[in-house]
Amino acid sequence: MNTTQDIPTPLASYSGEVQPEWIDDNNHMNVAYYVLAFDYATDALFNFLGLSRAYKDANNVSTFAVDMNVVYKRELRLGEPLRIETRMIDFSDKALHYFHEMYHGDEGYLAASNEVLSMHMDMNIRRIAPMADEIQQWVKQVHQAHSALERPKSVGRVLGVRR
Repeated sequence: MNTTQDIPTPLASYSGEVQPEWIDDNNHMNVAYYVLAFDYATDALFNFLGLSRAYKDANNVSTFAVDMNVVYKRELRLGEPLRIETRMIDFSDKALHYFHEMYHGDEGYLAASNEVLSMHMDMNIRRIAPMADEIQQWVKQVHQAHSALERPKSVGRVLGVRR
């Protein structure tokens, strides 16, 4: 595994640009493609944590997203660069709570955020199961490093109509 000195705070988990097929009738990035870009960032996070395809295949395990919240702040348009930063918010032996922030790649403004709760699954029985001990220890170190960051204001956000 890595050392605590190898832990970016936050993790730069994805960068790219808005693709033509991501554009909707409003001439901006469609909501579904924000989730796709955030999913790419999740893949990078999981690889960083050791939850790689090789680990999953060797142990017949996987991860399931069980809760997700996306907050859209500003639009992104065709061809604009984007970057996503990710941090661990919390964890247990079976669960990962993480938070992505998508920024305009040049202008630096926050375009959207994504809060996710994922569970570690034993695919033999398709039930929640503990992660391997070495994964848990690394997740703990990453969480400790990311805990030094200011907690994003929209973590735990409740959805509703403001009055």
